Amino acid sequence: MNIKEIRAVPIELRPHMTTQPRVPKIENAPDWVSPMLRYPEYQKSNLAAGGGNWSRTACVVTADDGTWGLGLGLFSGPIASIINDHIGPVLEGQNAMATEKCWDIMRRTTAQYGAHGLASYAISAVDNALWDLKGKLLNRPVYELLGGPQKDKIFCYASNTDVSYGREKSIAWFLEVGFKAVKLFLPHGPLEGIEGLRKNEEIVAQHRDQIGDDVELMVDAWMSLNVEYTVRLSEALKPYRIKWLEDYLLPEDMDGYFKVRQRLPDVTLATGEHWHTPHPFALAASNGLVDIMQPDIQWAGGVTALVRICHIAEAHGLTVIAHAGMNYPYGQHLSYAMPAIEWGERSEGVAPPGVPLEEMMLLPGTPAIKDGYLVPSDAPGFGIEVTKEWLEEVAV
Repeated sequence: MNIKEIRAVPIELRPHMTTQPRVPKIENAPDWVSPMLRYPEYQKSNLAAGGGNWSRTACVVTADDGTWGLGLGLFSGPIASIINDHIGPVLEGQNAMATEKCWDIMRRTTAQYGAHGLASYAISAVDNALWDLKGKLLNRPVYELLGGPQKDKIFCYASNTDVSYGREKSIAWFLEVGFKAVKLFLPHGPLEGIEGLRKNEEIVAQHRDQIGDDVELMVDAWMSLNVEYTVRLSEALKPYRIKWLEDYLLPEDMDGYFKVRQRLPDVTLATGEHWHTPHPFALAASNGLVDIMQPDIQWAGGVTALVRICHIAEAHGLTVIAHAGMNYPYGQHLSYAMPAIEWGERSEGVAPPGVPLEEMMLLPGTPAIKDGYLVPSDAPGFGIEVTKEWLEEVAV
């Protein structure tokens, strides 16, 4: 069965909440750190923070018999153009089952402008759509195509990305619905000096006290620190027994990652959501730079790339946690099948206090976390329950 057509369109996805949050939103809630924190005039600007004026991207790969698979991505303007004007025409006519060949073609055909960055988002959307199509053609769930279930269910943690309801209230809700691990985002960066450092420590201490000793606590710095601050922060947070420190440097600062590891040999370090293709993960693994690698299945190259990353991790005795892996079926199926993946992350706001997790799924057919665990859909492909008519409704 060959690929007949590959098309990408911009879409808008929003949760269909029917339950009112039990607490009101906080006006002008303080956000968490970003690489743009040093330029206050850009705070609260999605454009400056990296979102651009773009929506999401939906990629549909259609086979000769009309069967189609769906992949998603960000940055619709450039991503849709890369798919529609370059990758799609190159892959049309290829065997729809030949996911390895198709991925290699995509990596090589984008080499002139780099398979990293925006091209990686495009490759991911096409690759995930191909795996969805492959599962539908074979009438099997994708996790079976990846070797079958490796675990009975996926242990999940909640990342407090939406701070507009107050961290304490959101984390209380996460505990109430059954999560046994939560992640905080730091609100203060290096330019705020020792005062900001102490405020970060106070926030972590407060929430360690809130969740107690039987719930894991992680801390995310979202690409916003430097080597010196990372070391000082890690020392300050030792009493609060965080499981890992995450995403502490800009993604391309590989020299910085070497220096942090040299200065913090006994700290559990996690990163990788902004690394693209398997290559930076191979470098990090072979040099022991991180303990937990966190590729995003919609950013780093799709299922095909993340399987490679999982195998790299296993060969080096490391762990993988797919960034935002529980938000969509793509990461759910991968996490269910890969031995290197022990946990799953639920982010994108998780749920406002009082709102059931089921009401926060953006893509129909995505299972919700129950009591802190998740089991993927066993429907063909990724189990995504959308029609072409639905895609037309969400297209922008």
